[in-house]
Amino acid sequence: MPICPSGHTSEDAEYCDVCGELIGGAPPAAPAAPPEPPACPHCGTPRSGRFCEVDGYDFDTGTLYTVELSVDHAARAVPVVPQPRPGSSQAAPPGGPAAPPVGPSALVTADRAYFDSVLAEMGPDAAGLSFPPYCPERRVPLLGGQVRIGRRSRSRAIVPEIDLGAPPEDPGVSHLHAVLLAQPDGTWNLVDPGSTNGTTVNGGTEPIPVNVPLPMGDGDRIHVGAWTTITLSLQEGLP
Repeated sequence: MPICPSGHTSEDAEYCDVCGELIGGAPPAAPAAPPEPPACPHCGTPRSGRFCEVDGYDFDTGTLYTVELSVDHAARAVPVVPQPRPGSSQAAPPGGPAAPPVGPSALVTADRAYFDSVLAEMGPDAAGLSFPPYCPERRVPLLGGQVRIGRRSRSRAIVPEIDLGAPPEDPGVSHLHAVLLAQPDGTWNLVDPGSTNGTTVNGGTEPIPVNVPLPMGDGDRIHVGAWTTITLSLQEGLP
């Protein structure tokens, strides 16, 4: 009489009468392991969305943005030239990467006058809030259709183009505080999607309305958080 792989005697020659196991056939194949999620080619972090939660690498375009310290000690955000993805036939341009073109940008500074105005409004609630003793200026290029202002969040996969979460971190800035939106005619609008502490412009004290686009011009100043002022340079060719 047939004997199944588990040692049972069975009258049925195809399936065991005792355990139902297939007799004389190949053992069922083990389920395939799920594929490993693609990892960031720069830091190795597994992908959980379009952007790497650690260094902001864009998986869709292959672009990484980083921050360099210039010779005048001002930190400037500079786009890294996209590298070919694994398996891609795209080659690096001969002679090395070209310098990015000069265009619209935003200068991020710790503004003492704005900080003093925040303290005056907060009154006793400002206890323990202090102006950073060292906070270098940095210039961020305005690239693409939108430029987010806020603080990086790994858990929420938020990687703003103007990241105010680097030390010294401005404690009054929301993770997604405001957004600059490029317009078809080359101008920019500012939108506050509902930040906790609001957004003001050009030294004003009244926050801009939530979710109402505000046209911005060259030299306009955006105030967010406890001490951050962002000055726009929107004319082509300005540093």
